[in-house]
Amino acid sequence: MPSTDAYSSQRHALTPESCASFGHDGVLCPLDVMSEEEAATIRAHIEAQEAQSHGRLSGLTRVKPHLLLPFLWDIVHDPRIVGPVSSLLGPDIYCIGSSIIDKPAGSDGYVAWHQDATFWGLSDAIGATAWLALSATNSESGCMEVIPGTHTRQLAHLDTQDARNMLGAREAVRQEIDRSLARALVLRPGQMSLHHPLVLHGSGRNLSSDRRLGFVIRYVPATISQDGATVTLVSGRNISGMPLETAPEGALSADALARHADVIRQAGRVIRRAKEAHLRQVDPSPETGT
Repeated sequence: MPSTDAYSSQRHALTPESCASFGHDGVLCPLDVMSEEEAATIRAHIEAQEAQSHGRLSGLTRVKPHLLLPFLWDIVHDPRIVGPVSSLLGPDIYCIGSSIIDKPAGSDGYVAWHQDATFWGLSDAIGATAWLALSATNSESGCMEVIPGTHTRQLAHLDTQDARNMLGAREAVRQEIDRSLARALVLRPGQMSLHHPLVLHGSGRNLSSDRRLGFVIRYVPATISQDGATVTLVSGRNISGMPLETAPEGALSADALARHADVIRQAGRVIRRAKEAHLRQVDPSPETGT
C-alpha cells in the first residue's frame, strides 16, 4: 500500500491555533476522527481476533499489530489521523510503533508517570502519538492524564520493576508529580488525543465495568532516525533512509508473522540499549538495575 495521499491528509489539517496549542502544551484533546459506530466496528474486529486466540491477543501481537492485521495498517495510514499529525510534523512521516492498549475492567494495571521517548533511542525527541479510543475513556476507566507543558526537556527515569506497571520497560519518572496540574484526556469512542513524546503522562486503574481499549500510533518526522529499528513510511519521503516495514498480506499471515517476529526482536534491542544508556547516565553506580 502506498503512503498516505498528501491531498487527503491536507483536508484534515489542524488549525494554526491547534498547532500553537500543541506546541505550548504538548497535547491536543479531543479530536474527532470517526463515528462511534466505526470505532465499534474496529473494536469488533479486534475482539474477533481475540476470540481466535483464546480470548486475548499475546503481548507480542499487541505490539506493532498494524504489521499483522490489515485493518490496523489502514488506520495507521488513515488521513483523518495522519492529516492532523502532518500539521505538526510535516509531510514526511514515519510510524515507529503501534499498540493495542487494553486495560480490563477491574484490573490492577496502571501506567506510571513517564515520558514516552525516554527509551526509544531516537536521534531527536520529536513526534506525536495518536491515542484512538475504541471504548469510553474517562477517569473511571483509567484514562490518560497529562501535565501540559512538560515536553521541553528529558527527565530522569527509573525502573519500577512493578509488574502492574503496563509500560514495556516498567519505567517511571524519578521526580514527584504534582497531580493538581494534571489534565484528564476524556475521549468517546472514535475520538483521539495527540501528545508529544516528552510530555509527562500516566493513567490509573480501570474501575469501570467495561474494558478500556485503545489503538495507539507513534509518529515521528522522517528526518528522525532510530538506530537498529525499522519503521513504516506513512507519508512522503524516507529522508533518513530507515529500513521500511511492509503491509500484512492478510490477518496474521505466515509471512507477516515471520517478518513481525524479526521486527519485534530488533525493537527490543533498541529499547534495551536506550534503557541501559539512560539508567547509566542518571545513576552511574554499579548497582544500577537494567
